[in-house]
Amino acid sequence: MRHNKKKGMKLGTDAAHTKAMKRSLVRALFMNDRIKTIDVRAKAIRGDVDKIITWAKKGDIHSRRLAIAYLNDKEVIREVFEKAAQGMWADRNGGYTRIMKLGPRKGDAAEMVLMELVTEPVTPKAKAAKTTVSKVSAVAEAPKAEVVEEAAAEETVE
Repeated sequence: MRHNKKKGMKLGTDAAHTKAMKRSLVRALFMNDRIKTIDVRAKAIRGDVDKIITWAKKGDIHSRRLAIAYLNDKEVIREVFEKAAQGMWADRNGGYTRIMKLGPRKGDAAEMVLMELVTEPVTPKAKAAKTTVSKVSAVAEAPKAEVVEEAAAEETVE
């Protein structure tokens, strides 16, 4: 059963303070492009940042109103929507933030991270080497005469 189980992390405070803290962190990230915070908080706001950037990429008035209702700051939302309109995240499908670990904090040993918005374009991964299945399909597509010639050439080499 699911008695008193709420969605998301509480981060050690009550729900209202968690909500305000997350909005404040998201606003600070959009204003400064990078923030220094603890690991758990950074991971908690990743989804909210991705959601706002997705709204900004959509760019319609409904998305703008949803983003303003979430952050309560028209100027920050205007800047985010302008960056999205200029194509800052046009080729990226999610993963708009980067979290880099800095080590433990001196006072309470909380894991500190540097969270930043990713601005560089996406580079596609290199294709893996073709497997034997693709070689078989390539042979099947080749004309029969070439296959016979290649087989004869392999027999003479061996």
